[in-house]
Amino acid sequence: MNIGKLFIFLGIVFIVIGVIWTFIGKLPGDISFKRGNVSFHFPIMTSIVVSIILSLIFFILGKFR
Repeated sequence: MNIGKLFIFLGIVFIVIGVIWTFIGKLPGDISFKRGNVSFHFPIMTSIVVSIILSLIFFILGKFR
């Protein structure tokens, strides 16, 4: 696999993730608190999903190497 095809593949993956993220916004499991002027957001579920997706991408790329 040459570098050009790799960039095209990663670009398509990022576009798909961006579209999904735009429509979903916040996943269930993300922690948010707001009290007065202070707000706290900890995206635990989003972090898990991004970690799984990146692990799959690197696993697939490792198979092609």
